[in-house]
Amino acid sequence: MRHDTIRYGRNRHAAVSGFTLLEALVATALMGVILAALASITSQWLPNWNRGIARAQRSELVSIVLNRLVADFGASEFIPPNRDTKAPIFDGTEFSVTLVRSAVGPNVRPGLEIVRIAELNDKNGKILARSTKPFVPFVSNMVSVGQPGFANPVVLLRPPYRISFAYAGRDGIWKNTWQNAGELPAAVRVTVRDATSGRTLSVSTTALVHVDLPAACASGKSKGDCTGVPGENNDQPNNNPAQASPAKQRT
Repeated sequence: MRHDTIRYGRNRHAAVSGFTLLEALVATALMGVILAALASITSQWLPNWNRGIARAQRSELVSIVLNRLVADFGASEFIPPNRDTKAPIFDGTEFSVTLVRSAVGPNVRPGLEIVRIAELNDKNGKILARSTKPFVPFVSNMVSVGQPGFANPVVLLRPPYRISFAYAGRDGIWKNTWQNAGELPAAVRVTVRDATSGRTLSVSTTALVHVDLPAACASGKSKGDCTGVPGENNDQPNNNPAQASPAKQRT
């Protein structure tokens, strides 16, 4: 009876005992293999995830910049620099644009402002910046849009992206510059490129200028009466009804 009791106690103790040393070592080894595999997968997946997030953020930023540019070009006003000049203030090159539009933004007085969108040199390369100044009539002997006084520069775009501009009149012919013209361009093409690869991004767009002639042209007999460009008579046949309408505004 006593031997049976001792044997029962030993069997009960063996039934509740834990892992053996060998089993613990095997479990530790398996856990190490699993953690190593997870670390390898994460190291390959995480950089791709970060690049995808950064690419999405840059695309969103470029879209915001394009919306800002399209709004500026669409709101361009036909404003001559002074009473002696009939040509509007609009100076466009491949990498810069200067125009006049209604002032917008917080803490801005009502009126007109001159907007300059141009590339500037930065320690990391070329950046696109937007600066403004209030419009005041130029003196008679100074009609250059390159006058100093622009303030409040805001960086729109940084490398690796770069924006270039092209301009088209009502004839639909695209040009790299639009300077000293008697009218505003009908459209401005905004091309976004990756400066490192030279690839043109699909988000590139075209902005329509809603006003290309002053209101005085509605009553003038020829375009030269209001723009200072002689030799263009409005009495000639016009196959485009939209151009023959009195309101010189696009919608």
